[in-house]
Amino acid sequence: MLNMAEALNLALREEMQRDERVIILGEDVGKRGGVFLITEGLYELFGPERVIDTPLSEAAIIGVAAGMAMNGLLPVAEIQFADFIFGGFDQIVSNVAKIRYRTGGQFSVPLVIRAPVGGGVKGGMFHSQSPEAYFIHTPGLKVVTPSTPYDAKGLLISSIRDDDPVIFFEPKRIYRSFRQEVPEGDYTIPLGKARIAREGADVSLISYAATVVDCLKASEKAKEEGIDCEVIDLRTLLPFDKEAIEKTVKKTGRPVIVHEAPKMCGFGAEIAAFIAERLLLDLEAPVFRVTGYDTPFPFAHGHYYMPNETRILRAVRKSVSF
Repeated sequence: MLNMAEALNLALREEMQRDERVIILGEDVGKRGGVFLITEGLYELFGPERVIDTPLSEAAIIGVAAGMAMNGLLPVAEIQFADFIFGGFDQIVSNVAKIRYRTGGQFSVPLVIRAPVGGGVKGGMFHSQSPEAYFIHTPGLKVVTPSTPYDAKGLLISSIRDDDPVIFFEPKRIYRSFRQEVPEGDYTIPLGKARIAREGADVSLISYAATVVDCLKASEKAKEEGIDCEVIDLRTLLPFDKEAIEKTVKKTGRPVIVHEAPKMCGFGAEIAAFIAERLLLDLEAPVFRVTGYDTPFPFAHGHYYMPNETRILRAVRKSVSF
């Protein structure tokens, strides 16, 4: 039984043992094991040439990792907090995402950029952001975010083996919140495929990352009121699983989209537009969104900012009573 942090560590260790091209780099990833200890013990196993402590420069981390990837290595770059990724934003958006296209396929960038995302650890506005929409908007990238330890390992292995650059966002408030059976040895979860976290018939809760856990809690409360919720965990945001969304919305006719990022231009808006374009005549209620607020993440009372089971349940009731 492993928590998400341990599952991620296991994925990295096994991939480094399997393929000597896998390199880890980032701030304090070596002897310290990273700020959340995801790389703990890897420096001792693989040494300073494969687990590389870098200067405090996100642009340098991503730039060097991109060069490694273009020259045959499989780098996994850690950004301490997703909030800090903007220091390397130009490298990601202007270079990493475009190299395959601009070289006509002569070069690919098999690079994974890992970053802890979201709130829940009292980190305030500079350590709690959910910036996934910026990268989902960028052609050439893949964006992945797990919600369980089992998925975390399988998705990270798939990301490391993928030929394209992957932004791998890890919801830090559930790093150590629960455990799950995670097998040792090789298994992968295909990118671009959602999972049904809970079967249901009345309302579709479509979510990803830590808010999947909140949706599951809300669905148990809804069950007490006679409302049967289906919970869809997208897992990969770019590309997202259109077939899974079509199937659940046709089944219930009542979609509720949940994510921690702000509502304005959040990824939920794209899902809502997709549903409106493809599934309008299947709807029994409007598409509702339960999200973070359009403000900086607060220093105090962060739990009020994030979607929780109470807010999700309110949207479920609203959908059913429409």
